[in-house]
Amino acid sequence: MRQMVHIMDVTMVIALLQPAPETFDLFDDVILLSQGQVVYQGPRENVQEFFECMGFKCPDRKWIADFLQEVTSKKDQEQHWFKKNQPYRYISVPDFSKAFNTFHVGLQVCEDLRIPYYKSKVDPAALVTESYGISNLEPFRACFQGSGF
Repeated sequence: MRQMVHIMDVTMVIALLQPAPETFDLFDDVILLSQGQVVYQGPRENVQEFFECMGFKCPDRKWIADFLQEVTSKKDQEQHWFKKNQPYRYISVPDFSKAFNTFHVGLQVCEDLRIPYYKSKVDPAALVTESYGISNLEPFRACFQGSGF
């Protein structure tokens, strides 16, 4: 799927709960939802940086996907607090969401969304008006491109 996304220059959204590290590392971007709110949305490489800014660190022995689920949980959050010189305090999902909006990745997302959408300036092929955006053959072709078949 990653190869298809990069070859065909398309966007694909996949929902996973606690994927293995090898799977998580295949994604370019992450959208972390908790209690119906966006806690983080942006490059996979910056997700740990965001939580470290908030005072939480993923232990070396823990998978990042497990950490992301636990750090937003009231029950599991405290174990990831790493600012030993500061007392731990629970950070709620709405607080994470607000903090993300001031984090450099969140600011970039807001900036990107400020760019107006002008339907007249968009290539007609960019908006799909049919049930399926691509033919059945295209994903098959993308999977085997560059594999020697």
